[in-house]
Amino acid sequence: MRGDSTSGDRATAGRALILVENLSVPFDRRVWQECVTLRDAGWEVHVICPRGGKRDTEPEAVVDGVRILRYPLRAATGGPAGYLREYGTALWHTLRLARKVGPVDIVHACNPPDLLFLPALWLKRRGAAFVFDQHDLVPELYLSRFGRGEDLLYRGVRALERMTYRASDVVLATNESYRDVAVRRGGRRPEDVFVVRSAPDTDRFRPVPAEPELKRGKPHLLCYLGVMGPQDGVDYALRALAKLRDELGRTDWHAVFVGAGDTFDAMVSLAGRLGIAEHVEFTGRVPDEELVRWLCSADVCLSPDPRNPLNDVSTMNKVLEYMVMGRPIVSFDLKEARVSAGEAAVYAPANDEAAFAALIAELMDDPERRARMGKIGQERIHGPLAWRNSQKALLAAYAAARGGRGPAAGGAGRAGTRPRR
Repeated sequence: MRGDSTSGDRATAGRALILVENLSVPFDRRVWQECVTLRDAGWEVHVICPRGGKRDTEPEAVVDGVRILRYPLRAATGGPAGYLREYGTALWHTLRLARKVGPVDIVHACNPPDLLFLPALWLKRRGAAFVFDQHDLVPELYLSRFGRGEDLLYRGVRALERMTYRASDVVLATNESYRDVAVRRGGRRPEDVFVVRSAPDTDRFRPVPAEPELKRGKPHLLCYLGVMGPQDGVDYALRALAKLRDELGRTDWHAVFVGAGDTFDAMVSLAGRLGIAEHVEFTGRVPDEELVRWLCSADVCLSPDPRNPLNDVSTMNKVLEYMVMGRPIVSFDLKEARVSAGEAAVYAPANDEAAFAALIAELMDDPERRARMGKIGQERIHGPLAWRNSQKALLAAYAAARGGRGPAAGGAGRAGTRPRR
């Protein structure tokens, strides 16, 4: 299925409806790769998601054969009331647009939040199988983001997670840690949980020549890429950079922070209070072409996610994107960071900003080591972490959701043959 057609061969594949609340599509890269994989396997793919702010703004579009229906959504601000308003609006629009799509064979819901099982149940009663794509562990996200402990709201999100697991026919986990949670906490059979790791699109995300002028006259460029939220560690990175200057006496660097999020303004203010504003540049969210220029000009890339209940078991997309560009990484010592990066990164003890700064300095002074680490990262991305492995697992999951019938399996086999780490 190519071009602008949204018609699929129902006899050879089926109709899939993907539900997303957290990001617009195709901006959500993982979801878009899944869409393209399913389309190429003969599925007729529909997506319901929120509209983006500056892109993905059309209420309806057909992009490369994938039909996308988008609804207006204002992100939550403030306390629980804001989230209730956001999620209630999203559920209402999702159900409204699902009726417009009509009958489907698979409903594929991507969290957060763990509320999309409600429209999925409505579609299950009409004959669809339910695939739960667990992008985040929402209970751990709650603990890590809000720091309120296991209070009433925490118990509520745990209950919603349980209901989502129970409603689903199969679960897609982004890594083995998430798979273990689905089996242990979610009570799912191991054969019903498929590891579909996120991976950069290496056909679109390609290295380009470095641009020394981006270093703003300094010998070294340090780069952070990603969301700036309370749990993402940008504050740790900034304090480490202050130590790099003040305690290690290094001023031979310029740092760029590419991305946006809830704490963007607070991080700009923090750089000023730390006295490093002249060394640090905040770009906000940028187009992919500009992002690639920054990454390919960087000498060291930063993954400062602190250890907390979510980060320790989550795969960080920025780590994978650093690796595909052949960049060496400084990270805190997190379980899944080591699984992803291996020897493409060096690891500071969890949340130790002074050790993080020292490792940055070590890599700045060792260009041969940086080159070696970058090559290791690229080999991992094009080998065991390649999207082609996740494609097989995704299609196997769809085949399992439909009882193993039809060509949707794409030769991928059952859960027992899905790729491991």
